[in-house]
Amino acid sequence: MERLPYIDEHAIAIHASPDDTWSALLRKTCRDPADPTTVPVGFKLEEATAPRRLALKGRHLFAIYRLVFELDPEPHGVRLRALTFAAFPGLRGRMYRALVIGSGGHRVVVRRMLRRVAAQVASPYSHSRQGRRP
Repeated sequence: MERLPYIDEHAIAIHASPDDTWSALLRKTCRDPADPTTVPVGFKLEEATAPRRLALKGRHLFAIYRLVFELDPEPHGVRLRALTFAAFPGLRGRMYRALVIGSGGHRVVVRRMLRRVAAQVASPYSHSRQGRRP
């Protein structure tokens, strides 16, 4: 897949091991947690490197996108990060970006997903957002 522009990053710290966090991530993102290729409709598996990185990719009429989950070990658990990269070609793509990214909808969905993963394994002890505003 071509190099896509960075959109944003969201992260949550989880008091759990990388393996437990990886399992929770697969339970929340895959139809069959034993098979990382069973990602949600609209995505294809790009990379699954347990327990460090799950990269999904996709495209449709208005966008080309990647969603990358990275698990970074910390002294008391794991920092789970969700990085988004996307291109929105043409006028319709720009309109779609405004609808999905500009409205804040993407941010809400990604943060909710991170909280749900954290809830599977432990209580989160912090939540952060990095990146630029569209």
